[in-house]
Amino acid sequence: MGGVVVTKSSPVIVRPPEPAATTTVTIRLSSFDVGLHTIPANVLLMFEHPIHEPAETIKRALSQALVPYYPIAGRIVAGASDGEVNIQCTGEGVAFVSASVGCALKEAISLDRSPGARATLLDELAVYYPGMRCGPGDPLMLMQVTEFSCGGFTVGVTGNHGVGDGAGWAQFLQAVGELASGSSSPSTVPIRQDDSLPSRPSSVGSLSQLMTSLEPFDDLACVDITVPSRVISSIKAEYAKRFDGQTCTSFEAVSAVLWQCRTRAIMSDPETPALFLFGVNLREYMGAKKGYYGNCATGQLVMAKSGAVANGDIVDLVTMIKESKEKIPDQFKKNEGTTPQKPVDQRRLMDQQVRYNMLTTSSWRNLGFEKVDFGSGRPARVTPYAQDKLPFPACMMSLPHKGKDGANIFTAMVKEEHVDSFLKELTRFT
Repeated sequence: MGGVVVTKSSPVIVRPPEPAATTTVTIRLSSFDVGLHTIPANVLLMFEHPIHEPAETIKRALSQALVPYYPIAGRIVAGASDGEVNIQCTGEGVAFVSASVGCALKEAISLDRSPGARATLLDELAVYYPGMRCGPGDPLMLMQVTEFSCGGFTVGVTGNHGVGDGAGWAQFLQAVGELASGSSSPSTVPIRQDDSLPSRPSSVGSLSQLMTSLEPFDDLACVDITVPSRVISSIKAEYAKRFDGQTCTSFEAVSAVLWQCRTRAIMSDPETPALFLFGVNLREYMGAKKGYYGNCATGQLVMAKSGAVANGDIVDLVTMIKESKEKIPDQFKKNEGTTPQKPVDQRRLMDQQVRYNMLTTSSWRNLGFEKVDFGSGRPARVTPYAQDKLPFPACMMSLPHKGKDGANIFTAMVKEEHVDSFLKELTRFT
């Protein structure tokens, strides 16, 4: 990929096509949004089949989508007296860049997340906030559409995480796709404020805010891996055999593999805690209104000693993860005698070594990115692309893409010194 150059236009501001009647509307950030309004959320979608003038077509559809999704055209504003953070629906618009590159899309699809690949192409397929933080006055979304020599194209989206979570941004991109394909309006009526949702527990909220404020690691290695379908199917079969036909999910099976392999690679003391934190879309648990695209997610913690994780049966780890998921509704029950999730000693998380012992993971399966269609079919690959460094070892289970059978996972979960050991452990399964 040496010598490949992405040619970009200067950013333009895309606004709704009609005068905004909502410029006096202010949307209060919910307890799930607070603390995320300086954090970028990002996604890169790759489409193999061409559409007519991709950049212009998508830019027009984006403008139309900002009518029902008018908060996205606004700005984050903090109250002068109380410091409360809101979305002011100003109609100022979002940033848009059109780009082109003289290579085929298949070269980008097949690239891994190695530093060389990132430097040559992947990181050029998107636009970033200055300093990788969303600041006052910044647009709430940055989009880049890049056309490839083969006719394929990519859509890179960097959004303000305070506006929405993964499911929310996927819903918005589906709406843009529907409008680009000729629909007169999105099939889902968007809702940004849902006052019927319960507040996030204060312990969960304070942990989330701490996680977004911690100093990032500067030595985590980016590794793109795939856990084959046959491995996932084997673990599911073992689980069903042990529990009389009950099922486990692909996420639970893959998570158990990653948790065990990583623990074996990095930990020597069997008494050291090996923590596993996974993201959860709460819409189905909390009865969020259809079309709600604000943040509605939480992190769920599984706690065990490293010896138990490293040497345990893989089905036992799946069971631990599954049981933790089943306790999620308890976090939002009041006065029912439920036991809350055991809190993490947040002071200890200031120590990078303690944080290195915690693996965080999330999945993009079933969020809706796989359904985005701008007129030529669904994406061949969906992946994160952020350049930013992370405060916790993390992995993102992306959607499968052509040439890869199984769960594709973008990881920044081990230091360079542990990469070989981690990959060696992974070969026991793959």
